[in-house]
This record gives sequence, structure tokens and C-alpha cells, in this order.
Amino acid sequence: MVFFERLKQGLKGVRERWSGGLSRLFSGSVVDEAFWDNLEEILISGDVGIDLTLRLIDSLKKESAEKRISRPEDLFRLFEDTISSQLLAVPSMGQPLSIAHPRPVIILLVGVNGSGKTTTAGKLASRWTKEGKKVVFAAADTFRAAAIEQLKVWGDRSGVRVIAQQQGSDAAAVAFDAFQAAKASGADVLIVDTAGRLHSKHNLMEELGKIHRILEKEKGDSRMEVLLVLDSVMGQNGLAQAETFNKLLPLSGVVLTKYDNTAKGGILLAIADSLKIPVRYVGLGEGEEDLRAFDIREFVSALLGDDSHGQGN
Repeated sequence: MVFFERLKQGLKGVRERWSGGLSRLFSGSVVDEAFWDNLEEILISGDVGIDLTLRLIDSLKKESAEKRISRPEDLFRLFEDTISSQLLAVPSMGQPLSIAHPRPVIILLVGVNGSGKTTTAGKLASRWTKEGKKVVFAAADTFRAAAIEQLKVWGDRSGVRVIAQQQGSDAAAVAFDAFQAAKASGADVLIVDTAGRLHSKHNLMEELGKIHRILEKEKGDSRMEVLLVLDSVMGQNGLAQAETFNKLLPLSGVVLTKYDNTAKGGILLAIADSLKIPVRYVGLGEGEEDLRAFDIREFVSALLGDDSHGQGN
């Protein structure tokens, strides 16, 4: 199935639960105060956030007045373009990570418990090995033995070497050893899987900072990217997580997992607006192929149920 159709199918639940209200609203007969009130309620309840919702509506009101738009269906395209513009305004939004020299590129995956970091590591490795890249895993989640074993399963599946120590080992030491191994073997990518951190636990966040500092010190000319893996179902709490991690580490981007299971679609807009952090990938399922590079216009079209994009692809 082509990307747009897979994306549209993956977002079917989100569209029905969140955007279904938008579809009914924009299929109405008149743009009046009740229309704007209903739009505000739908966006806020969909995790867009109050401030961004009010700014989006003010922008739509201004443009609709200037263009003398009086019918909701005529306002729909303007609404779609406004959302797309919000996302396009963020540098690197929708751009997958580039894997280039000097090697290895370090990908540090961070996030809270259960966000899907290890699965994301496996999916990224699968993606890059199929492109002919040599990947090494660092099993720096030493808190859970199951996490190390899970990463080894992904390693076996994709033919990726896993650098690991015993449960309870120093996570920063694992990251250090993995970088040396990746560099010595001529690997293109080192993916560092870290333990889930409760963003409100200062000591655990400091341990994550230690991993980052050691890699920063050792990497030389290599590039390091820090990806926040965020569970879409968390909604506005996910935004709070992103804010905390962004204060500790220089985030390169966000991976939104479980997006097909969330009842609300607006968290992506809220992250882009509040933190100006690009969304790089979106997870729409459990399979290796279900981690997708984020395409802004196709995503917005699929979310809002607009079939005009993706046809003929």
C-alpha cells in the first residue's frame, strides 16, 4: 500500500475520534459565532492547547474576513493550510535524520518508561540496515534486564551488533564502550537505547545527562542527535515531558509513537508550536515498516480526511 494510504489507514482512529467533529463542523452551512465556539472546543479537547487554539482561530477569522469567506466548506482549505504552515515554520520539521560522514552518527534515544524507545531503536536500525548502513546498538538501559534482551532480539532480527553489560551496570560506561566499538568497526550509526526516565525525577535525569556528556566528550567529529521518543497517548502530559527533556538535553527531534491509538490528534501541533522541535518520525503500529518519516502535507491531509493529496502516488 502506498504511503499516503497506509498513513490514512493508520490515522483512521484519530480522524474518527478527533477530526470527525471537524468534518461535521466544516460541512455546515454558515460561519457564525457558534461555528467558532465549536471549533475552539474541538481543538482544545484534541490536545492542541488553549494558546495555540486561540491563535489559530484568530488567524482564520482574519483571513476569512479578508477573503470574504462565509461558508465552512470554503474555510476548510484555509484551515488545512494554516495547520500545515504551523508545522512548516519549525526548522527541520518532517526531515528524517541524515546518516553521513564522519562516522559513526550517534542517535541517543530518550523518553519516559513505556514510550517505545527500544522498539523505535529496532525500527530505525531495520530502516538503516536496509539502506546498506552498518548499525551498532548500545544497550544503555541497564535498569531492566528485559530491555537488554529486547534490544538483542532486534539486533538478531536486523543483524545489528549489541554492546551490553549486565543489569545494573553503569549506563554511561556502556555508551562509552559502544561508541568505541562502533568507531573501531567503521559503523555508520550508533543507536543508544536508554532507560525510561520519569521526567519529574531529578536524579534519573542527571544520569541521562551523564551519558550525554560522555558521548559529547568522546565523539570528536562525529555528530550526535538526541531523539525524544514520546507516547502520543500521553497528550498534554507528553508536552510537559518534552519541555523537561528539552531543558536537559539539546533535542534534535521527536518520534511520536502509538499515534494510531491516541484519541486526540493535536499534540503534534502543540509540540511544534511550544518547543519548535521538529517531529522526525511517527509510529503507526508495531511492525518494522510502521515507523514513518513525517510528511507534513500528507499527514495533515490524512488526518483531516482530505483525499486530494497522495493520489497517483
